[in-house]
Formats: sequence, structure tokens, C-alpha cells
Amino acid sequence: MDHSGHGMMMDLPPFTLGRGLAWSADPFFLVACLVGLALYGWGVVRLRRRGDKWPVGRTVSYVVGVLSVMLVMCTGLNDYGMVMFSVHMVQHMVISMLSPILILLGAPVTLALRALPPAARGRKGPRELLLALLHSRYMRIITHPAFTIPLFIASLYALYFTPLFDFLMGSKTGHISMMVHFLAVGVVFFWPIIGVDPGPHRPGYLMRMLELFAGMPFHAFFGIALMMASSPMVETFKNPPASLGIDALSDQNAAGGIAWAFSEIPSVLVLIALLFQWYSSEQRQAKRKDRAADRDGDKELEAYNAYLASLNARGN
Repeated sequence: MDHSGHGMMMDLPPFTLGRGLAWSADPFFLVACLVGLALYGWGVVRLRRRGDKWPVGRTVSYVVGVLSVMLVMCTGLNDYGMVMFSVHMVQHMVISMLSPILILLGAPVTLALRALPPAARGRKGPRELLLALLHSRYMRIITHPAFTIPLFIASLYALYFTPLFDFLMGSKTGHISMMVHFLAVGVVFFWPIIGVDPGPHRPGYLMRMLELFAGMPFHAFFGIALMMASSPMVETFKNPPASLGIDALSDQNAAGGIAWAFSEIPSVLVLIALLFQWYSSEQRQAKRKDRAADRDGDKELEAYNAYLASLNARGN
């Protein structure tokens, strides 16, 4: 495939779609997203039918997350992402940093564990296999910060600053594989940080914030590196179609600006989610302590008052 414009886009005017574009509505992502929405909907309906509640906010978050994947991979954005670095960077940032957060806030694993029926005794069904996967050594490795943070960083620098990116962009299979990789890396990076679904690692809230801020600055540095470059750095985007009327270096600078600015969006979203979860956790603990105090007649407070009285007696 010709990297100088990928042929199929050469006669397209800016932001209009021509006939026979091979990259619009990528069937892989379209089918995967529709299946994901259908399975999630099945789980919610199953819970409702047996009288269990499922938060509407989680459903909305998951649906918006899946729709964001469809937006960047199943519309004309995908066409322009093949020849414009700036549009490709929008795809990358959305599918690796925004979509995973929204999908994870939808708690699909928790929904599956609640909706899937348990298998017969002595057998393993989908629910048992999912539990085994969650507690496997493989999951402990790929969700550990020592693995997720370097992978999150390497997905930028080792991909865009080596010939690997041009190789993957040279075929539809390579392009799909790269986007699946971006989505998967985003999921395993944010999963332990957001902490809605059960997983092998459940660090405290302060540690989650540290993990978040350990990875985000590298996105900003990556964007700055693109913006400060004096020549196009990625072969695929060096010669955009003349019909688009764009300059390769200017488009690269725009891509760098997008990568730099976009690093702030997930940080704010995750930070808000963490603070809300932290507050909710403290409220639940306070309620549990109140209920325990009501059950035992507040013996803990009585013991503490007796201890203070004993200290006072000693002083006298």
C-alpha cells in the first residue's frame, strides 16, 4: 500500500466522503461494539427481571464509552485518520484514554458476575471461567502497575518513533490490531485505578492517584515532542493528499497539541471518580460503624470513656 496518501483518499475534498472507501464503518469494531452493547443490555434486563437494581449511571457510562469507540472507528473519522496525523491522534486518544474510562465506569465485569447463572455443581460455566480468569496469575501480571505503566508509555514512544507504526498502517489488519492494542492498554491501565470492577489489584485511593499521575505526564511529553519537531516524524503522514490542502508538519504539530491537551481530560475524569468513590467508601464505613454501635450499645465509646476516667483517677 502506498504510504503517500493511501490512494483511496487522494480525490476526497476536506471532510466529505467518497464512494467505495474501504476504511469507513470498520466491520470488526462495528460488530464488536454491537455485541458488547447487546450483552450489557442482556445483563441489565436479567437483573431487572429478578428484581435486582443496576445503577442507571453505569449503563449510561458504558453505552457512551462503546459509542465513542464506534464514533472514531466506524465513521468517516477512520478514513481521515489514515491520512491525517491529527485525526489519527484524536482516534488514538479517544480509544485509549476516554473510551476505556467510560467502559470501566460501567462495571461490565461486575454486571457479568451478577447476571451470569452459576453452573451446576462440579462444572464450570461462563461465570466460573470469568472468576478463574480474574484470579489468575496472568491477570495479576497484566494489571500490576509495574507492567501497566511501562506498557502505557511504550505504546506511544516505541510505536510512533519506530518503523513499527508505518508497518501497521500499511494494512487493514495492522491498523485494526493497533487500535485494539490501544483500547486494551487503556483498559488494563485504568482498571486498577478506577477500581469499580473486581480485580487482582485493589490499591488504596492515594496509590491509585499516584499510578494515574505516573503515566499521564508522558503523554504530555510525547505531544510536546511532536509539536517541537522541525520535520515530519512519521512516514505514513509525510505526504497527505493534495485535495485535503494540509501541510504535513502543521498537521503533525496539531497532532502533538491534541496528545498534549488530551492528557488532562482522563486525569480530571478519573480524579473526580476516585474522589467520589473515596467519599462513598468513607460514608459506607461510617454507617457500618453506626450500625455496629447500635447493636452493641456503643461499647467502644463506653470503654474509651472508662479509659479516660481511669487516667483522670490516676492523676488525682
